Amino acid sequence: MKSLHLVPGTLWPAIVERTEHALQCGALKPIDTVQTVIECDDVRFVVRQVSSLTRKELERRQAARVQREHQPAANPFLPYEPDLFVADISDTHLALLNKFSVIDHHLLIVTRAFERQETLLDLADFDALMRCIAEFDGIGFYNGGTDAGASQPHKHLQIVPLPLGDDGPAVPIESLFADAVIEGSVGAVWNLPRLPFRHAFARIAFDETAPDETAKTALSCYCALLEAAGVGAIERDGQACQAMPYNLLVTRRWMLVVPRLAECVEGISVNALGFAGSLFVRDAAHRELVERIGPMNVLRRVAFASSA
Repeated sequence: MKSLHLVPGTLWPAIVERTEHALQCGALKPIDTVQTVIECDDVRFVVRQVSSLTRKELERRQAARVQREHQPAANPFLPYEPDLFVADISDTHLALLNKFSVIDHHLLIVTRAFERQETLLDLADFDALMRCIAEFDGIGFYNGGTDAGASQPHKHLQIVPLPLGDDGPAVPIESLFADAVIEGSVGAVWNLPRLPFRHAFARIAFDETAPDETAKTALSCYCALLEAAGVGAIERDGQACQAMPYNLLVTRRWMLVVPRLAECVEGISVNALGFAGSLFVRDAAHRELVERIGPMNVLRRVAFASSA
């Protein structure tokens, strides 16, 4: 039987080739944006003004409707569009291009069998994510539930290449990470004093030559962060699920968990990348609203108050 595990060194070329193909045949429909920077609390937030977020909002509402009608067999990714298929990652996960991408080479890491987005991540999820992160320097993220920015009910992680902006740190929020923390003990859970919302942070050890071990340590770190952040777990239909919505960010260097209170502020939707310092707005009016409120205040209002 043919192995479905990703061959090292093949993912990025596959992403580039499939992107070109999908653009030519019309399967990939990237959304044009205008990128600006809003400086706030020593972070150069990257704000992309998007003209077509209404389409994404309709998809989110449709996904929420499916969840309400208790149709767990509904699968928005499988059967997937062949023109968007990038690679088999493992026996449990595959990689697809994000059809309506805002950031170039935005990859979806999707479970082959249906799982709800609210189920906790497991070893297979981290194995797939870490194999992708080993292929190119990117930031992996997870939107745990509708109130955390998830637009589909089927479990999927995501990864986009770094840097997120044209200048400054590869991940804008890293400007608030003290050097002492970044250089601290691997796996130790931290509360970063300059992040004004509840969170849990840890530095991770990444070894691209040992994806199995890296996935195990990442899973252990993730579980510790969920507990420290107060996300909690409950059982639903025999599955371990999150007790509250949350966002997860993962790079080759660190991991961050942020519990969520709400999905949006005055119509401005925030997903996991917001907590990396990258926000998306529907139009000029919303961009001006972000500038007036302040990007960090937007994050404060969709998360819980810091325990620091």
